[in-house]
Amino acid sequence: MSDRRTKKSAARLYAVQALFQMEASGQTAEAVETEFEDHRFGTEYFEGEEMAEGDSSLFRKLVGDAVNHQAKIDQMTDRALVAKWPINRIDPTLRALFRAAGAELVEAKTPPKVVIVEFVDIAKAFFPEGREPKFVNAVLDHMAREARPEAF
Repeated sequence: MSDRRTKKSAARLYAVQALFQMEASGQTAEAVETEFEDHRFGTEYFEGEEMAEGDSSLFRKLVGDAVNHQAKIDQMTDRALVAKWPINRIDPTLRALFRAAGAELVEAKTPPKVVIVEFVDIAKAFFPEGREPKFVNAVLDHMAREARPEAF
């Protein structure tokens, strides 16, 4: 995987974590973005294990767009979810993931299939044993077809 692609993948993961942290702690986007860039991007955390360097501009774009377009993204997510499971009833990690992915689907030029693969991989990292990655794939496919029908 190229260095550029690795940085973009890391930025997506960090965006999910940042959105989760914002919801859990009530911190502002600006405060969380600064914390991530100063203390997580490329930081060594123990015995030579390092956090990946993230693409800062993609990270900030995803977090900003997720915040600025949250209502639109949440409504799109709700339409992709089963009626009995509105977005406010799902796992907060998945909610953050759907918001970050939704921001990229709505506001970026990244091909939707790339967005889906990247965020399904993030779901696999958070839920390695669960059914969540398949669920994420189905929801994001629905969201992508709504946001960018011309790409299918």
